[in-house]
Amino acid sequence: MINIAIDGPSGAGKSTIGKMLAARLGITYLDTGAMYRAVALYVVSKGVSPLDEKAVIPLLDEITISFSDTPERNILLNGEDVSTAIRRHDISKAASDVSKIPAVRMFLVAMQRRIAAESDVVLDGRDITSYVLPDAKFKFFLTADVEERARRRFEELRAKGADIDYETVLADIKDRDHNDSHRAFAPLTKTEDSVLIDSTRLSADQVAEVITDYVLGKKKKGQE
Repeated sequence: MINIAIDGPSGAGKSTIGKMLAARLGITYLDTGAMYRAVALYVVSKGVSPLDEKAVIPLLDEITISFSDTPERNILLNGEDVSTAIRRHDISKAASDVSKIPAVRMFLVAMQRRIAAESDVVLDGRDITSYVLPDAKFKFFLTADVEERARRRFEELRAKGADIDYETVLADIKDRDHNDSHRAFAPLTKTEDSVLIDSTRLSADQVAEVITDYVLGKKKKGQE
């Protein structure tokens, strides 16, 4: 079974790289970040604060998350395609907030582990290498300068028609970095056995090529 685990901060390009790797290797891409966003979207749609643990936990029993059978593997929330809705700027912050709740993480981690045990997958997120799949053979930590990550997210949001300025995106990225690395349960961290890749000056194709070389045995740890 091939399990490729990729962790890293917001805007590092994990989802883009994950999809490219899955396509190159002919395996499944599991967007774990989208799963947290889907939970956040549902919570917000119910008028509940993503920080209100007591109000959020009962809602988990109402949530079913799946992925479409199309090549895009769009995420479905209770059968509805929410792949566009979960990319809203407010949902990004809500996803970071709701992910602090241990019950939410356990709910989604059980789902992610089950999928990884049944198929060859690429998983990306904040705690894949350290908590979700600590025994994965291939583990990577993808990062980039915070200004570059904010620029990428800003351009992505503007391309989708969002009315937002760069400084707001930068501030939100910094806030999310702090939240992700300081949460009490399964914080974002680079494990000792993960290969560090700084994508600040690399294209998505170049990053995907580096990781592919590791998976295919063309490159070994210590050669990064």
